[in-house]
Amino acid sequence: MLVYSTACISQGNTALPSKNAKNNTLLWEISGKGLTKSSYVFGTFHLLCKDDIHFSTALKDAVAGSEDVYLELDMDDPATLMSGMMLMGMKDGKKLKDLYNAESYARLAAYFKDSLNTPIGLLQGIKPEFLVAFLYPKMMPCSSSTSVEEAIMQLAKAGKKEVKGLETMAFQASLFDSIPYEKQAEELLNAIDSMEKSKKYFQLMLTAYKNQRLDEIEKIVNSDESGFEENQDMLLDKRNRNWVAQLKNIMRSNPVFIAVGAGHLVGKAGLIALLRAEGYTVRPVENR
Repeated sequence: MLVYSTACISQGNTALPSKNAKNNTLLWEISGKGLTKSSYVFGTFHLLCKDDIHFSTALKDAVAGSEDVYLELDMDDPATLMSGMMLMGMKDGKKLKDLYNAESYARLAAYFKDSLNTPIGLLQGIKPEFLVAFLYPKMMPCSSSTSVEEAIMQLAKAGKKEVKGLETMAFQASLFDSIPYEKQAEELLNAIDSMEKSKKYFQLMLTAYKNQRLDEIEKIVNSDESGFEENQDMLLDKRNRNWVAQLKNIMRSNPVFIAVGAGHLVGKAGLIALLRAEGYTVRPVENR
């Protein structure tokens, strides 16, 4: 779905807000432009091995000093998950078998049955892009994984912080209704047919994230393999602009901690550049 956020957050004793001259960090302080207290933006990765998720003192302090925690979605709300299940389906009664010729569909069905132990018949109405998530366990170097967002939510809950969302599930689902289902189906089958290549690309993203290398993340986001080339404005740039428009009002009232996919931080249309263009001071925070 969206760009995988990028990096392992390692434990450390670094206090806020020491700078990282090389910008090799996923944690950034937002100040200036009349803000009485700093807010923070952090780049996540939507799926990591559980053992790879360790939060630094700097990050914990940033969450503790915030009034609210903002994710892409309000994942703390059961209604978000329920609506997500309802919105995964394709419109107009489309089925997976309608998107492939007989040979391609047989290959897809065989992979889901033999490699994923999941009958494709149970998933007929699901948008192909959502089915890519079924492939992730095959790409992970571990058997136990979770999202960084889930770990952030647990941290927020422990600090009695309210979790909120910058978008709704309905909006995110609509993004994939804008991409032709046939194109999604093609990309799903390509990922299966070139699983070894998919694994290498996924590991490349993991490495960049664990090293907190925003420059490498930007290269990956802009690469042909990312899948963003044709839809970058819709999947990244417009959403970033919408978020900044919201955050200008949100941060004025209270300091917040913002956690979104790391791919949203980078580039000329990324959150760091857009916030700076609005007049905010956005500084890297050591996050080891």
